[in-house]
Amino acid sequence: MAAKGMVPADTAPFVLRRATGTLAEGAAKLAGELGAVTVEAVLAEANRTAVRKGAAAALGSMRPRPSEWYAFDGGDQETADWYPQGLTCGEDSGSIGVPVFIATWYYRPAAGERGIRVSFLSPQTLKYRHALLVEARPDGSYGPINIHAGGVACHGDLLYVADTVRGLRVFDLTKVLDLRSVQGDLGDAERIGRHEGRFHAFGYRYVLPQTDSWRLAAKGAVFSFVGLDRTTTPHTLISGEYAETALTGRVARWNLELDGTPRDVHVMGHAKIQGAISRGETWYLSQTVDSDSNGRLLVHSGGKLDKRPFPVGPEDLTARGSKVWSVTEFRRKRVIFGVSL
Repeated sequence: MAAKGMVPADTAPFVLRRATGTLAEGAAKLAGELGAVTVEAVLAEANRTAVRKGAAAALGSMRPRPSEWYAFDGGDQETADWYPQGLTCGEDSGSIGVPVFIATWYYRPAAGERGIRVSFLSPQTLKYRHALLVEARPDGSYGPINIHAGGVACHGDLLYVADTVRGLRVFDLTKVLDLRSVQGDLGDAERIGRHEGRFHAFGYRYVLPQTDSWRLAAKGAVFSFVGLDRTTTPHTLISGEYAETALTGRVARWNLELDGTPRDVHVMGHAKIQGAISRGETWYLSQTVDSDSNGRLLVHSGGKLDKRPFPVGPEDLTARGSKVWSVTEFRRKRVIFGVSL
């Protein structure tokens, strides 16, 4: 059928300005005291196990089913506090030495706030572990980052996380820090930061401090999700806007290494888009409906639109191998899954 959407639009609302501030200084101070470990080392200490082809309720009425999917464990299925949002993988990075998915989660409790976290999950062993994302301070302490973290992309050692109204937060994967390395335990599970010479992270063993930031030069754009296109030269970073109506949501691309000036912007022409990646001029869009209904994968290519079946609650997108992958967010329906590009 004829394509609806992907109409070129003004790039000006998506111009970014670098805003490092004291972030790099604070992260370096923490790394000097705690010592950094690799993603491979975090996976070697993974303390949770995903279930291959588990939580099948996430697939709803989808036919055919994905050829592969991994369900988070029982505790992560049941929690009403944490919700998966963003997804990227080691292939996007190009520098991580083992296969890995990296998923972001945001905290939505009845009271209180514990920020955002990432899961490092091995598709080979099905083992995974959470790490808390934090904002480091020059005095050597740190605090939680209270944002939605609706999307994530990895390029080289850098992890780009969507900050809805501000732009992008950046984390250096060479600075994953192990609290146990210097104090032998995980500190107080009810505290965050440095207190009386000890480190705490709400019970998490690993923290990943923010090292950089790219902020919108002016109001007018929203960063709901993040993706990557490795088929372009140079590679391109992608971000887009979730919108309730089909007329307003846009998607933008920037050349990497990032300089803040958008390469192009398009109006997607579809409501409730939760993730987007491109392969040159072919676009893949993740569309959600609600917590009980199947979403869709919308593929724009060669002037045509293909609508494909997708699970319930699909979020951010990434590409690994010959598949496009996503993560689903709703309780008892939380899986990482892949379908053919």
